[in-house]
Amino acid sequence: MSRKQWKELLKWFILGLSSNKISEQTGFNKPRTLRALMHIRKAMKTDIPKQFSGIVEVDETYLGGQWKNKPKTTRKKGTKRGRGTSKQPVFGIYARNGIVWAELVDDSKAKTLQPLITKQVRSGSTVYSDTWKGYTGIATKGYVHRMVDHSKEYVNKGVHINGLEGFWGYLKRQLASKGGIRRERLGLYLSEYVWRYNHRNLSVDEQVKKIIGLLKSRRFGG
Repeated sequence: MSRKQWKELLKWFILGLSSNKISEQTGFNKPRTLRALMHIRKAMKTDIPKQFSGIVEVDETYLGGQWKNKPKTTRKKGTKRGRGTSKQPVFGIYARNGIVWAELVDDSKAKTLQPLITKQVRSGSTVYSDTWKGYTGIATKGYVHRMVDHSKEYVNKGVHINGLEGFWGYLKRQLASKGGIRRERLGLYLSEYVWRYNHRNLSVDEQVKKIIGLLKSRRFGG
């Protein structure tokens, strides 16, 4: 695919067109369009924010289709809401400059979440969280830890995780608009919406240029 073709496809992708609409606009067949979109999402996945510092928010959420849309056999088994659910857990970190980092995780236990914090957040930073036990002990790893008890309040003397919860809302709205995504592809879509969110203040042309650079450096084709 030529650079001109990539730029045209990327423009429609950034504007949020479906794969079918992108195929119509570009004249590419559906398999070629889908391959190109896969390469784009893989490229976005490599664009990882630099290590955070200062004040950061940490939290988890759970992704999956609406319960009413689950197969009847699944609904019969029942499920929990929030922590303990059968949905896919996602862990996120939000910096006060409006940049977010998020990753699919196996569970929300301390042994899973805390190594991700030490990897993505510089020692000495201040970590805001809710009172989930998965964050207990993070202060012993070189961080200042401040908590807000959501059973009582959403802000405690300036301590909150509202920025990250705002991103979770954006993520879930975007995924819902897709009408259902296979679990094995969820990681790529998560990477897409993290990237879109982090570059939301750039123009379409600026976003296209950035993705072209990612594709070029990774030698993706279509």
